[in-house]
Amino acid sequence: MFQATRRRLAVWYTAITAVLLLLFASGVYLYVRSTLIERIDDTLNHVVEIVERSLVVEPINGDVGKFRVNVESSFRNNADSVEDDHIDLEWFSPTGELLWSTLFEPLNIPIHANLTGETVRVVKAEKGAWSDSALLLRQVTQRVEVGRQVLGYLRVSHPWFEVTKPSRQLIFDLALGIGVMVLSVGASGWFLSGKAMEPVRESYQRLKQFTADASHELRSPITLIQTNVQVALADLDLAETEGATSLQYRQQLKIVERLTQRLGKLVNDLLFLARQDSGISKDIFSPCPMDALLIEVVEEQQLLFPEKKVALSLDLVDPPASETNPELLENWFTLVGNWDQLVRLFTNLIANALHYTPAGGRVKVELARIEGINRVSGLRYSSAQLQVKVSDTGVGIPAEALPHLFDRFYRVDPARTHIAGNKATASATGSGLGLAIAQAIVEHHQGHIQVESIQGIGTTFTVTFPITLES
Repeated sequence: MFQATRRRLAVWYTAITAVLLLLFASGVYLYVRSTLIERIDDTLNHVVEIVERSLVVEPINGDVGKFRVNVESSFRNNADSVEDDHIDLEWFSPTGELLWSTLFEPLNIPIHANLTGETVRVVKAEKGAWSDSALLLRQVTQRVEVGRQVLGYLRVSHPWFEVTKPSRQLIFDLALGIGVMVLSVGASGWFLSGKAMEPVRESYQRLKQFTADASHELRSPITLIQTNVQVALADLDLAETEGATSLQYRQQLKIVERLTQRLGKLVNDLLFLARQDSGISKDIFSPCPMDALLIEVVEEQQLLFPEKKVALSLDLVDPPASETNPELLENWFTLVGNWDQLVRLFTNLIANALHYTPAGGRVKVELARIEGINRVSGLRYSSAQLQVKVSDTGVGIPAEALPHLFDRFYRVDPARTHIAGNKATASATGSGLGLAIAQAIVEHHQGHIQVESIQGIGTTFTVTFPITLES
C-alpha cells in the first residue's frame, strides 16, 4: 500500500513538473521565435528605407509631371552592400515587371505591397513541388511613389533559415533540458515521497499496534463479563432446582460491576487520548496553585494506601530570601493550567511510585520554582518554570524499557512487580495507559517529562512546566 502510494506521489510530482516545464519551454520558444522574426523584419525595413533614399529619380523626357527611376544609377552599389547580410533586392516596374534583382533566377512570386513582413515558400517551376527550407524567405515589399505616381516596387528578401535554424537548436536544447529536469524531478519525487511516507508509515504502524492493543485490552474484561454472566445464569437454573442462596449471585454481580468499571475507565482513557491527539479538547485553563494541588493529591494517596507502609512526603522549596515582591511570593507556585488534568497527572505518577515501592521504602514529591536569570545583566526574565520531582526507592525500571515507557499499552516485564512481602504491589494491574496519559497532559501544558531509573535503587520522574512572570 505504501509503495503504491509512494509511486503515485512520485508520478504526480513528475507529471505536474513536466507540464509546468512544457508550458515554460513553450513560452520561451514562442518569445525567442517572435524576437528573431521581429529582428529580421526590422532589418528588412531598415534596408528598404536606405535603398529608397538612394533611388535616383529622373523626369521622363523633361516632363516635370512624370518621373522614372534610373535603375543602373540607383542599384549600382546596393548589391555589394546587402550581400554580406544575405539580403536580396528586387526592383519591379509599376506594372510588376522585374527590372533588377540580386537573385540568380526570378522567384515567380506575385507583387503586392507588404510592410509588415511575410514568409513565402518558393516553388520550383520544373518540378511543381515544394522546395526545401533553403527557399523559405522572409520578405518586405515597398511601393515607391512620387506624389500620386507609382515609380515601382522594391522587394527585400531574407533567408528564413536564420529563424528556423536557431529555433530548431532552441527546441533541441529545451527538449534536452526538460528531459534532464523530468528525470531529476522523478528521482527527487521518489526520494521526497519516501520521506513524506515515513511519518505516515510510522503513524499507521502505531495506529495498527494501538488498535491491536486496545482490542486485546477490551476483549479481556468483555470475556470475563460474559463468563460471569453465564455462570450466574447457570447458578440461577441450579437455584431453581436446589434452592441456593442469593450470596453467589451477589458475588457474581460484584465481579461484573468491577469489570464494567474497569472497562469504563479504559474507554475513558482511550477517549481522553483520542481527544488530545485530535486537538479537539477544549479545556479551560486557569491559575492553579501547584503547592495546594500536590498537597491534595498526596493526602488522597496516603488515605488510599494505608497498608503500604511507604513514607510519602511532599517538599516545597521555599523562594530565596532575596525575593521581596509580595505579589510574586503569593503566586510563587502558581501556573495557568487545567486543575483536573494536573491532578490526574500527579495522581498517576505518585500512585505508580507507591505501587512499585516495597514496604519500608520512601516516595518523595518535590516542588520547586526555577527562575530564569540573565547571566550577563542578572535581571529576571519571563522564562521561569515549575519543576515537580516524584522519586521513589522502588525496584527501578530496566534501561531497555525506558525509551518505551510512555508508549500506549506498554508494560514493563510483570516479573518486576513480584516483590516479596508486598502483595498489594504484586496484585497491581493496569491498562498501560497511565504514563501515556501523563505525557499527553504534560505536552498539553507545553511542559516536559523525563524519567531516570536505576534497578534496585529507584526511579525519578521530573515534570517541568513553563510559567509567565507577571510584573
